[in-house]
Amino acid sequence: MDFMVVQMILSVLIFFVMFFGIAFLLNMLLRMTWFMAILYPVVVVLIIDEVGFFDYFTESGTAFSALGDKIISLHAADIIILVSGLAGSIVAGIVIKFLRKNGYQMF
Repeated sequence: MDFMVVQMILSVLIFFVMFFGIAFLLNMLLRMTWFMAILYPVVVVLIIDEVGFFDYFTESGTAFSALGDKIISLHAADIIILVSGLAGSIVAGIVIKFLRKNGYQMF
């Protein structure tokens, strides 16, 4: 049981830091503060789905139905981990705005 708690804490930390870093770099390069926070739901769908990307366009009904079933079947731990990634993306946007406000033009 203790191992699962440690694994959960590490997973939350890894997702937060990973998506903070990705969002921070994308914000620096593209100069679009909230780009990754808007793109994050697409990334989550690509992480959790078992359907090919183009099936959402060619077989929409089946693909979205399977996605809905997959989202409903997520465990609480999975949801917490995915939300921590979203939080990392949002915090990166806040940090970028703060740095720009304080005069850092490279951001």
